[in-house]
Order: sequence, then C-alpha cells, then structure tokens
Amino acid sequence: MIWLIGVGGSFGALLRYLIGDLINNRSKGTFPLGTWIINLTGSLLLGLLAKLHITNQIQDWVWFLFGIGFCGAFTTFSTFSYETVKLLLEKQYKIAFIYVITSVFFSVTGAAIVFFI
Repeated sequence: MIWLIGVGGSFGALLRYLIGDLINNRSKGTFPLGTWIINLTGSLLLGLLAKLHITNQIQDWVWFLFGIGFCGAFTTFSTFSYETVKLLLEKQYKIAFIYVITSVFFSVTGAAIVFFI
C-alpha cells in the first residue's frame, strides 16, 4: 500500500505546482491566492475522502492513494508558512493576517462541512 501513497503524492505535488503557478501568474497583488485555493480545495476533498473512508464507503487503497498520498502532497503547510513569513518580512501585515485567518478558518470549516454532510 505504501506505493499508492507515493504515486498519489507524486500527482498531488505536480498538480499543486501547476495550479499554483497558473493562478499566481495570473493574479495581481501580494496575496498568495494559488496556495490559498489549493489548500481550501484540498481540505474539502480530504474531508470528503475521510468521511467515505471512516464510513467504509471507499476501500483502503483509495484512501491511501487519494487521501493520504494525493491530498497530503497537494495541500501544503510548508508553502503556507513560507508565504506568511515572506509577507511579514515585506511588512504586509494586514495581508498576512487575512491569509492566515482565512486559510485556517475556511480549510477547517470546509473539511468539517463536507465531512458532516
């Protein structure tokens, strides 16, 4: 099963890079929109997959491939942390605050909503 995590992680990391690059190249301003959107959508997907896995509606291999592998590599706390520190160093305090608060709130809330639907 470990190879499923690796395969899912490879695709998650690749898609994170491509989507983040696409969004960030098209967005104006200093707000890290690409990572924000990726983390929100990844949290929604992970919430759905967790619900399906816990209730035995998907097989373990699906959870390993998409839940642990893909979502684990698609969402990215390290990039979120880096972008927050970068905003703080650039004295973009308001944007950094909004980024942190909305990222955490909407990611957790989105995952919980999808999980409990």
